[in-house]
Amino acid sequence: MAKGKTLEDLYYDTLKDIYFAERQILRALPKMARAAQSAELKAGFEKHKEETEAHVERLQQVFEIAGKRAQGKTCEAIQGIIAEGEEIMEEFKGTAAVDAGLISAAQAVEHYEIARYGTLKTWAQNLGYKDAVVLLDQTLQEEAATDKLLTKLAVTAANQKAARAA
Repeated sequence: MAKGKTLEDLYYDTLKDIYFAERQILRALPKMARAAQSAELKAGFEKHKEETEAHVERLQQVFEIAGKRAQGKTCEAIQGIIAEGEEIMEEFKGTAAVDAGLISAAQAVEHYEIARYGTLKTWAQNLGYKDAVVLLDQTLQEEAATDKLLTKLAVTAANQKAARAA
């Protein structure tokens, strides 16, 4: 067991994880937008790219509040989730199922982010980083809203289109 490790250390380590993840997501979103067939899904990915840029900026503020340098730490989880999304883009390109697949990949990313931001928000509260709590909650709410939008697009259009073509 590692001695001397604290919740503060865990918080900083997890901040580095999500910082890396957000920057990887920024690189993946334009590819997903290009692969989307639906104009609405394409626009959603483009909008989320703008939001993700704001998430990165907020994270930089959260690092500053903690008195730490903003830096990433390789997140194998997000790399795996993004790789699955790239596989879907490649294997289902040009099919009626591609948008349904893109949505499922995007929701895997959102759920990962929601878990991370929820945890970080709670730890920031425990550590007394009140300003960080506000920033982390703002991002958490945006991630949850994106997840709801993706569900709506899946249920009202993408899944039905894919099922009709089956």
